[in-house]
Amino acid sequence: MSCLFCGMVEGTVPCDVVFRDRDVLVIRDIRPQAPTHILVIPTIHVESVDAVEDPSLWSRTMDAVRRIARELHLHEEGYRLVVNCGALAGQTIPHLHIHLLAGRPFRWPPG
Repeated sequence: MSCLFCGMVEGTVPCDVVFRDRDVLVIRDIRPQAPTHILVIPTIHVESVDAVEDPSLWSRTMDAVRRIARELHLHEEGYRLVVNCGALAGQTIPHLHIHLLAGRPFRWPPG
């Protein structure tokens, strides 16, 4: 299987790394939709939200989101998290990832 995010995790695909540990790779999005647009990607391959079988994966991934938001001081003004699941929702890479967006006002509803 060829997965863009797995290639980034393995180091064979270049990316702008913000943070990395055993559980997550955090990178800057190459097509940012806000002044700050970061992707938080689990280092193990899980295709989508629907494929998560280990609830601790969510805990570790969301803890990384919180840590990065605080380190970048995004929590001071606010930020938005987006997780797409499936093609109709806008998921273009079949590897679970969380978009962390900040630096501008966001409207509701988002779609």
